[in-house]
Amino acid sequence: MNSNEPLAFRMRPRTLEEYVGQEHVLGKDKILYRTIKADRLSSIILFGPPGCGKTSLARVISETTKYKFYKINAVTSGVADIKRVIEETKNFMLNPAGKSILFIDEIHRFNKLQQDALLPYVENGTIILIGATTENPYFEVNKALISRSMVIKLEPLTTENVYTILKNALTREDGLGEYNIKIEDETLKKLAIIANGDVRTALNGLEVAVLTTNMDADGYIHITDEIIKNSVQDRKAIFDKNGESHYDNISAFIKSMRGSDPDAAVFYLARALNGGEDPMFLARRIVICASEDVGLADPQALVIANSAMQAVHMVGMPEARIILSEAAIYVALSKKSNASYLAINKALEDVKTKETGEVPMHIRNAPIEDMKKLGYHEGYLYPHDFPGHYVEQQYLPDKMVGTKYFIKDENIDG
Repeated sequence: MNSNEPLAFRMRPRTLEEYVGQEHVLGKDKILYRTIKADRLSSIILFGPPGCGKTSLARVISETTKYKFYKINAVTSGVADIKRVIEETKNFMLNPAGKSILFIDEIHRFNKLQQDALLPYVENGTIILIGATTENPYFEVNKALISRSMVIKLEPLTTENVYTILKNALTREDGLGEYNIKIEDETLKKLAIIANGDVRTALNGLEVAVLTTNMDADGYIHITDEIIKNSVQDRKAIFDKNGESHYDNISAFIKSMRGSDPDAAVFYLARALNGGEDPMFLARRIVICASEDVGLADPQALVIANSAMQAVHMVGMPEARIILSEAAIYVALSKKSNASYLAINKALEDVKTKETGEVPMHIRNAPIEDMKKLGYHEGYLYPHDFPGHYVEQQYLPDKMVGTKYFIKDENIDG
């Protein structure tokens, strides 16, 4: 064991049997398990949050395949590194199989030119590509590479998965097995919960706790809840304000308000704030929801949302969290109507696609007296001159008479 290597590195699985988690793709009856076991792997793109086991899975493949295995990182590598791998792969003296596996970590960091350099060799089978990314590959990876690869989504490890790996780390010789450690199962489970699916965070925290705690008189290193709390960062949020999780979270936030679930709305609001989302961005989303989804069912929602946005701008964090919470809860609890949203969308579609005709002459503007001689404003009926301040007259162009845009629903009063 090289004790200079971090525990998280030493605990990476060497075989499929040691791999913990991702049963949905690595169960014994699943295609990925079977192709790795049979060494019949085709190109794959692995994507999932940090610490879910993408690199560990690549390491398992490297230990089981008969093909030469190369690993590069997209942050520090370029086209020259790809060409070197291709040349060595095609050199019969260096690689009699004529095929190799290339693992590219953070493949989304490769630009289009670098990804295009891979394409012909993936297509003809010279290279079996394993790409790993925390970003959605459908947005970040060349569509031609995607079409020639299996795209496999790895989920965050469950608390039970992380707990199992931590238990193994305490006993394995290449883990912490050489130390006399006493730690309650409940304390270990709390560490697994704090890690929030990121096993690297959990193992790093456990290692810090062990290496910075003195041995007691009984010959054991006692790890308590308090030691764990001081050895690991706060619970990690699976949130990247520039990545896919940003869009997923904001979508869930809006849909929760639209769906009248204040608890879910506040939850996704908290996730966004904890992940560093711009409070003004969140305030604007609440304003939009107040108009699009609440609308005329409760016009006061837009007033409150707009006031909240101004208050957030003036106050800033951390107090802005309270203002955002109040506005989001109000919008979530409001009666809903999208009649205004549907009306303007339908009207815009007609304006863009139909011959809608001209504004009727009697409701045209006539700032100059001579224009009235041409029929401008002629025959206009001023509603306030009539009982109830209303009079029947045509407002739509002749070609649009009878068209209905606003359909009043049961949640709109009056």
